[in-house]
Formats: sequence, structure tokens, C-alpha cells
Amino acid sequence: MMENNKINRNSILIRRWKKFKTLKRGYYSLIILLSLYITSFFLPLLINNKALIVKYEGKFYFPIITGFISGSTFDQNVPGEARYRSLKKSFSHDQDGDNWLIMPLYPYSPYEDITYDGNKMYDPPSREHWLGTDNTGRDVFARLCYAFNISISFALILTILNYVVGILIGGAMGYYGGKFDLVFQRIIEIWSSLPMLFVIIIISSILKPSFFLLIGIYTLVNWISMTYLIRAEFYREKAKPYVAAALSMGQSNFKIMFKHILANSLVPIITYFPFAVVAGISALVALDFLGFGLAPPTPSWGQMLDVGLANISKWWMVFSPVLAQFLTLLAIVFIGEGVREAFDPKVYSRLR
Repeated sequence: MMENNKINRNSILIRRWKKFKTLKRGYYSLIILLSLYITSFFLPLLINNKALIVKYEGKFYFPIITGFISGSTFDQNVPGEARYRSLKKSFSHDQDGDNWLIMPLYPYSPYEDITYDGNKMYDPPSREHWLGTDNTGRDVFARLCYAFNISISFALILTILNYVVGILIGGAMGYYGGKFDLVFQRIIEIWSSLPMLFVIIIISSILKPSFFLLIGIYTLVNWISMTYLIRAEFYREKAKPYVAAALSMGQSNFKIMFKHILANSLVPIITYFPFAVVAGISALVALDFLGFGLAPPTPSWGQMLDVGLANISKWWMVFSPVLAQFLTLLAIVFIGEGVREAFDPKVYSRLR
């Protein structure tokens, strides 16, 4: 019996996946966005001002791994770290030498400013800087790519944490009900009445904002909506006959909640996930734009948009972050629409 149920569940998932693949906008958006996100973890190898390999006077150096290497190591008269773009030019002029280095495909870092050689403020798009530079000489394209990874990672981690908290609290509220449900409803009502934006601003002004601090703050704010969704699903499912059958077989409440009820409540949970990711990205962008988000010079779409609006005449500084946010959010919305359509119970009435 259990094997038949497992086979039936697998066949249902396969049918849902096939249905999702027929929805071209959502399917291709998922492929493109997932490919870009995986690639973004290799950005230090693709977009960086540190050389991948340097051979100098018979010795090999790996700056991308070892990190800081002084310019004096390569006879450069510069303070601090070696300037690898200048080093590559000097090696190319030395025809008789056996020195060489390999740079990333795009040899600019999101953190370097006008103190680095050749960087200029408000430099328009060119062959060297594909999307120009900002008000401190930092490369816009490099910052855009790194900000993409930070934004998606922030939204995914935040959404997963909200789901964990929402499933634990909302599931218990919906399953046990009674006084337990009433007490937590009053707590949620009090908590949701607090001016959360001001709470976030106060905490961010006292503590230095960091990636995980912002995730923790937003988790304290965003778990309420997920809790109510899970509570409603558990409350509806616990009245069905399979729950009474599981209780009569002596199964524990924990097993019934998370093995049986949760498994039958996944459709609204999964369909809500992409839109929760959109909300997470928008929240980070908004907080960064207001100046209470990630600390500079961390690449951030919100901070880039703030700088762009302050220099509205430099079109590339405004156009680039707006277009990146628009395309990313549009792709996630397309994925959400595809998932919602694939899990629509009207299409497969036997699935619920």
C-alpha cells in the first residue's frame, strides 16, 4: 500500500513537472535564472582585478587563492597590493621575458575605486567598462553582477527561514487549536501592530548592518504571513479522515503534522515560494536605497539606484540597476506563474 502511494505521488510530481515545462515563460525563466545564479558563485574567477595565475622570474603565484600580494613582489612601485592590469601590460611589453599572467575575463573588481590605476569617475560605457563607472570610479557592471548574487541569496535564505518559522508555529496553531491557537493569535496581533520599518531602521542605526543581521531582522518581521497560511492549511487538513486514521494507529502528533498533513499542504506552500522571493529582493533593495541596508562598499542594487538617482544625468548609473531588478523580478514572477499553473488543482482534480 505504501509503495503504491509512493509511486502515485511520484507520478503526480512528474505530471506536474511536465505541465510546468509546457509553460515556456516559466520554464525558460527558471533555466536562465538558475544558470545565472549558479554562475554568480564563480564571479571571483570571472570578474575580478586579481590575477588567476602569475609567473614571475620562474615562480608561480595564485593571487585569487592566496589573496594579498604586495606590489614590491613584482617590482611595482605602488603602495599596498599589486596592480595586476598594469603588470600584464608591462609583461606584454617585455618580449624577451618569460613572465606572464592570466586575468579573469572581466578584469575589474566591484570594490576598486579611483585610487586604482586608470579608473575615472562617471566614465561612460566603453570597451573597458561595459556599463561605465559610478561616482567613485567603481565598475558598474562588476557591482551589478555581484549584487545579483547577494540579492538572490538574501531572498532565498530569508524565504526559507520564514517557511521554517511559519511551518513550526502555524502548523502547531492549526493542528492543536484551542487556547494554544488563541494565545499565539493575540501575540501575532500585538507583534504585527508594531511599526516594523522604524524597528528595522533603529536596529540598523545602532548595529552595523550585515548580510546575516538583515536576514535576522527581516525574519522577525516576515514570518507572520507565512504562519497564517500554514495555520489555515493545517486547520483544513486535520479534519480529513486520514488524520483520524493515523491517530487511531497510534502515530505521534509530530509525525502526523510533518509527515502527513504537511505533505498534503505543499501545493499552496510551493506556489507561494517564488512570490516570497520577489518580496525578499524588494525588501533588501528598499532598505539599501534608504541607506539602512548593507554597509558600503558592498555591491547592492538599492545603493546603486540611490547613487544613480543622485546623478540622474549619468543614464547608465540609473538604467543598469533598474533593468537588472526588472528582469530578475520579471523572471521570478514568470516562474511563480508557471508553478502556480502546474500545481493548479483544477487541472488535476485527483491530486488533492
